[in-house]
Amino acid sequence: MLKSIITKLTVKDVRFPTSLEQHGSDAMHTDPDYSVAYVTIDTDCESLKGYGITFTVGRGTEIVVCAVKVLSALVIGKTLEEIVSDFRGFYRLLTNDGQLRWIGPEKGVIQLAVAAILNAIWDMWARAEDKPLWKLLVDMDPKQLIRCIDFTYITDALTEQEALDILAKANKGKQEREDQMLKEGYPAYTTSCAWLGYSDEQLTQLCSAALGEGWTRFKVKVGVDLQDDIRRCKLIRNMIGPENKLMIDANQRWDVNEAISWVSSLAEFRPLWIEEPTSPDDILGHAAISKALAPLGIGVATGEQCHNRVMFKQFLQASALQFVQIDSCRVGSVNENLAILLMAAKFKVPVCPHAGGVGLCELVQHLILFDYISVSASLDNRMCEYVDHLHEHFKSPTVIRKACYIPPKDPGFSCEMLETSVQKHQFPHGEVWGRVLAQKHSPII
Repeated sequence: MLKSIITKLTVKDVRFPTSLEQHGSDAMHTDPDYSVAYVTIDTDCESLKGYGITFTVGRGTEIVVCAVKVLSALVIGKTLEEIVSDFRGFYRLLTNDGQLRWIGPEKGVIQLAVAAILNAIWDMWARAEDKPLWKLLVDMDPKQLIRCIDFTYITDALTEQEALDILAKANKGKQEREDQMLKEGYPAYTTSCAWLGYSDEQLTQLCSAALGEGWTRFKVKVGVDLQDDIRRCKLIRNMIGPENKLMIDANQRWDVNEAISWVSSLAEFRPLWIEEPTSPDDILGHAAISKALAPLGIGVATGEQCHNRVMFKQFLQASALQFVQIDSCRVGSVNENLAILLMAAKFKVPVCPHAGGVGLCELVQHLILFDYISVSASLDNRMCEYVDHLHEHFKSPTVIRKACYIPPKDPGFSCEMLETSVQKHQFPHGEVWGRVLAQKHSPII
């Protein structure tokens, strides 16, 4: 199967009208329609395909789709063996095209498109090996795994030898950790209870139900109105009790000094972290916030809109975050996330991934399982976000048991969507959007 030739790459704009019920609403994204640029890669072997996604929140997905189409010329005609035998080189091919690089480099729309394509390649590779992606990574020879990573621009923080040493150190107890994950799963936290657009009644109902299902870690969206945040955080803290964990997320809403003041006013509710307190690009701003909040016992978490491994490197070097939030679609797929996981391990900063959206839970579970089993070997202050939306549209949906991610067993990267869901939600002519746009009397954009 590795010798199969890629013959076609197709990409579709698939959107879900989550804004109608305020699912996903936060201080910066008030009306998100959870969406994906959905990639399918065909080969000359009929039984081998690859599926990949990159996540967006509605308008703009069509731009990512265009970028995927442009990049597809670099993929078609190659064999899977050719790609994975020099995955570092293939990654550089996609991210360093002499002309396309100008509208990156390695950031924004281009990197989102790269992620969609590479997610599909990793999905195809795992399928060819008849393994779920996390297992493919866990079983991979460390030297082969390192050859999947582009170390350009990060060797001042992590060398190839240091990365190999981290993997070698984590080899002890590796099988025991894998067995543990298969039995118990990876700890998760929920964001589904407290979107900013939810009423107190809805928040209370959802939080009560989550407690009944065994959830012990909760995240609350904040950032628009301080008194409202105080009221909502008090409501949640009183419901979950003093022992359970509470996190807050401002989604980039504040300036630096405003963030420090605002979060200080919420310190009585003992949040474990404040997520994205300011511009996701402001490394020094995050460092100042981290320093100011440390005496209050509140960490800073960020990363879901961090462009690439270079920015993560600087965040870590500047002690600007206490929780690394990788995202399976924002950076360059598994390849770049491997670099980030290894840097986080070197700097001893826990990884707590961003998920939710469409398919992000399905994808990132593979990465966090690999991190625990093969890299960090620790669950201290570690958990993975979970949002209970849209899993029913995937062939291998995320499984949560006792508030933990249960390792997927199906081969691949869990990217494949149900064809009926794709057709109904394709924008703008799918059945669902025909109804929604008619109701909204909205222009098709």
